[in-house]
Amino acid sequence: MENEKIHIVIVDDHPIVIEGLKLMLNSQPVFNVAGSFSSGAETISFIQSEKADVILLDITLPDANGTELCREIKKISPGTSVIMFSNRSERSIIMQCIQNGASGYLLKNTSLDDLVLSIRGALSGDIVFCNETKQIISRPNQKDIPIPRVTKRERQILQMVAQGKTSNMIAEELFLSPLTVDTHRKNLLQKFQARNSTELINLAVQLQLIEG
Repeated sequence: MENEKIHIVIVDDHPIVIEGLKLMLNSQPVFNVAGSFSSGAETISFIQSEKADVILLDITLPDANGTELCREIKKISPGTSVIMFSNRSERSIIMQCIQNGASGYLLKNTSLDDLVLSIRGALSGDIVFCNETKQIISRPNQKDIPIPRVTKRERQILQMVAQGKTSNMIAEELFLSPLTVDTHRKNLLQKFQARNSTELINLAVQLQLIEG
């Protein structure tokens, strides 16, 4: 995507935030702000017919919860990277956004340099955070869902799933039956309350249970 414009959509219910982001992002030669919206309905309508490489999405919108809107966007346009851009700093909200397919979570005090790096990182497949959100997710508190307890074997299987290995490959390497491996994987999905392997691995990496 080096020689192509990166099409960015801004979704926020504060006009001053939208205008500020437009000015900053359009100052970068490779970026193009393709659209800006203050509601979930406008955003969904846009991505159904137009290209969006990256969406900067606020949590609080007049007609939608950004966390749930992220999930809807990913259903309609799986190739779009959604970066949450919010003042909300609760760890539970950050983790829920990642579970719903977000490519990262930035607070609104993020610098332009960090925003640019985060957009590029998300397009490369990384899960991106500003320094503040990194600190928040690294220190769970009593209000959060506790980090799931995993056995040594489950951690081993988690790491191998993250490496892209199938159940049959894992079974052969660990001298287990594929059925046993599948059972471990199902148990892990339940423990992490994840809907699929991608969510499971994203959560495990962010909780520093395995290496990304």
